[in-house]
Amino acid sequence: MQFRVLGTVAAVTDHGDPLPLGPAKRHSLLAVLLLHPDTAVTVDRLTGALWEEEPPRHSRTVLQGHVSRLRALFTEYGAAAQGIELVTQGPAYVLRLPGAVVDAHRFEELLGAARSLREPGEAVSVLRDALALWRGPALAGTVRSPLLENAAHALEELRLAAVEELAAAHERLGEHGAAAAVLRAEVAANPLREPLIAGLMLALGRAGRQSDALDWFHRTRRLLADQLGVGPGAVLTDAYTALLRADAAEASVPSAPVVAGAVAGAGAPPVAAPGAAVTPDPPAGPAPALAAAQLLPRRPRGFTGRERELAALDRATAGAPGPIAMITGSAGVGKTALSLHWAHLRHADFPDGRLFVDLRGYSPAPARDTAAVLREFLLALGVPAEGMPGTPESLGARYRELTGHRRMLVVLDNARDSAQVRPLLPGGEDCVTLITSRDRLGGLVASDAARPVPLAALPAAQSTALLAAVLGPDLVAAEPEAAVRLAELCDGLPLALRVAAARLATSPHRGLAAFAGELSDEHTRLDLLRVEDTGVAAALGLTVRQLPEPARLMFHRLGPHTGATLDTCTAAALADCAPAQAAAALDQLAAAQLVVEAGPHAYVLHDLVRLYARSLTPGCDRDGLLRLLDHRLHTLLAASAAAEPGGEPCCALPPGARPAVGIRTFDDRAGALAWYSAERDALRGAVEAAAAAGLHDRAWRLVLLQWPLIVWQVRDGWVPLLERGPASAELDGDPGGQSRARALLGWVLSEEGRPAEALLQLERAPELAALAGDTAGEAIARINLAVALTRSGAAERDGSRERDGAHDRDGAAEQDGARERARDLLVRALALAERAGHTETVTLAHQHLAHHLLADGSPAEAAAHAARGLALAPRLAAPRRVALRTLYGRALAATGRTGEAVRQLGDALREARAHAYEEGEKAARSALAALGVLTDR
Repeated sequence: MQFRVLGTVAAVTDHGDPLPLGPAKRHSLLAVLLLHPDTAVTVDRLTGALWEEEPPRHSRTVLQGHVSRLRALFTEYGAAAQGIELVTQGPAYVLRLPGAVVDAHRFEELLGAARSLREPGEAVSVLRDALALWRGPALAGTVRSPLLENAAHALEELRLAAVEELAAAHERLGEHGAAAAVLRAEVAANPLREPLIAGLMLALGRAGRQSDALDWFHRTRRLLADQLGVGPGAVLTDAYTALLRADAAEASVPSAPVVAGAVAGAGAPPVAAPGAAVTPDPPAGPAPALAAAQLLPRRPRGFTGRERELAALDRATAGAPGPIAMITGSAGVGKTALSLHWAHLRHADFPDGRLFVDLRGYSPAPARDTAAVLREFLLALGVPAEGMPGTPESLGARYRELTGHRRMLVVLDNARDSAQVRPLLPGGEDCVTLITSRDRLGGLVASDAARPVPLAALPAAQSTALLAAVLGPDLVAAEPEAAVRLAELCDGLPLALRVAAARLATSPHRGLAAFAGELSDEHTRLDLLRVEDTGVAAALGLTVRQLPEPARLMFHRLGPHTGATLDTCTAAALADCAPAQAAAALDQLAAAQLVVEAGPHAYVLHDLVRLYARSLTPGCDRDGLLRLLDHRLHTLLAASAAAEPGGEPCCALPPGARPAVGIRTFDDRAGALAWYSAERDALRGAVEAAAAAGLHDRAWRLVLLQWPLIVWQVRDGWVPLLERGPASAELDGDPGGQSRARALLGWVLSEEGRPAEALLQLERAPELAALAGDTAGEAIARINLAVALTRSGAAERDGSRERDGAHDRDGAAEQDGARERARDLLVRALALAERAGHTETVTLAHQHLAHHLLADGSPAEAAAHAARGLALAPRLAAPRRVALRTLYGRALAATGRTGEAVRQLGDALREARAHAYEEGEKAARSALAALGVLTDR
């Protein structure tokens, strides 16, 4: 077994096959142990490496779980036979292993060996072997914690040292072209590393490529000036001087001082004469008087609301010495505007000045270099350019010294991570630092007691107030409902609202309602929320670009998702990965504010973010949609089993459905129904997406499997969704699916008091079920048809009374026929259900027969059917038992067995209350009241 940290952290077998290490935190755990082999690494140190922010309360349990999994992997792959063992030592863990199995150890051994060789040819060979061990950036795939980032930086510095030594060995061999080739690749990746560039210049010059060498100098000089505001350092100017000296010698020019003006005119800084020493930086001299530095941009216009967040900033910056407040939130949520607004409000609190810098952590331009920012700050504080310290360390020390006894505000905007911020923290206890970031910057909380101020989307009232501030109050007041709808479609993001307002302001004839209508189309919403180079998609893209690879891949797979809520199992299905990997990626997305944690393994994905994820996949991600739909079907089957225990599934999975990878579990009926209710919009979206993609075999099943909630909330506007069921089943060519979809739709229509429409659906349902050979489905269809016929007859009777005051003979005959047909349908349904062995449907048939017979004046028969149904009901859900017990009580009362009736109705009332079944409670109480029994409410 071999271990790799010079690239993606990995453990591989002797055949080169990688071990399945799992999530990033397990990679990080292994990395820390590999960096400290045969050394006790404490739990606290490991915890600091595995979490970028404040670790959760259960961090020790999580850590122990990762350790256990690593041990299991080592056992599975026979690590002990090679002397590899992960052991517990008090409050620490030790990874015992031979050093030769870790690539970093082999790399350092080879580098040491090369340095001891006198023969440059041998050194070249050994150094090439050492550098061949690198497979990418060190410690890739781990958590971005300070400990691991510092370790990765140290390893990278060692690698660059090896590169420079390889080039030097080539130089000693006279292989100047080879030396230049080695250095050129590294210079491209490190364009501001002056020793590398100096070495490349000298190698090119010795290879006879003087012009190329000088070009590298001028290119680097311009880059240093543009990005850092400085000139070349001594190592670069020495190389430049050496090149000019060599050029002059070859041209037989006598040695003489270079004319400074001529060189500067040629695009280079003044240099010393050949052979003369370069003048060092002048001493800093006495400290200058501190200026009241003012680098703060203007106050943002149209700022509105955020009273709670402004108060939170006041609290976060009060009391503690040198307080640090962090405004964190998603792209476009208004972090910079809030920070500047607060800074202007508190102007009087900072008499010694206010510094501001955009660190460009999430920007198309490169992130700001720390040294360049420190120079800007020092210039603003009155340090003259000629007295500027020469190294980043001395710049930082001077900055902290000058801010040590001042009352200043430092605003560090758009920070990428904690490491980018720490060198820019001021030194004084009376200074306040305000940071904005899309990352949660947990490392800064741990190391510097920074206090987070999370920034969420604007609520509806503040969103419309922002529109009014930009567009004018009259326009918003004229269309208040449209303004609220516009705010909803913009997800309450100030950036989106401002872009929408800009579009409206530049199109005076377009009203709010018309524009809201345009934004309702998900296919064009992101395009409409863009003006020139400003827009939601561009802002989100900058965040996505900074994500670690697992999170970026996860984000690209979220497009087919159809709802606002997202759990780990659904994300795993979308990304086609294990739930543990999905959980790790979602944690990273939450840290980047692209999803919002709503609870354990639960996240919220806002519409604009979801639409942007969808836009990253050209066309329809059919495979991703299929994975999502099949996952939904598996979950619906599990939920329906929990919601209706003992019931049989109303349909099977479609042919070719993907197997379940990770399905959430439901502890009881209440949990299942709560999930159904929470996911209702997402499930409706899944049905629409399936139908739009022509996946009708999934669409009608997604409709049917929502029946437990439909039964529970039957009069809650289900008809538009249910109408998709028969249509998709017909397009799928499945008569059984058509029958069940028609039966469910017809029953709901009947419950809504729409008997004619119900009968239109239900009349065909039994024959379709018979055609499909679905005996249980035919029984259900017959029961639902019987109920609709009975209700239709009752409606006819009521209508006849209103018209004529009495039934006419023809109408009465028709109603008698309908009642007789309904009874026949129920008797036939009972026989079919018993033949199919479908207990739930047998019970349902007994229930409706009891109800029918009781209404028809046959209470003894009704009681018998209710009793037979109750005998089967213990296996079923509470609402079915409550309904049967209430019918049984009513039937017993009608036969004169009042005592038994009161007992049954009392049991029904208590069970209905225990399960919060309000409709059942109302029916039982009404039946008891009819017997003169009063109940408390």
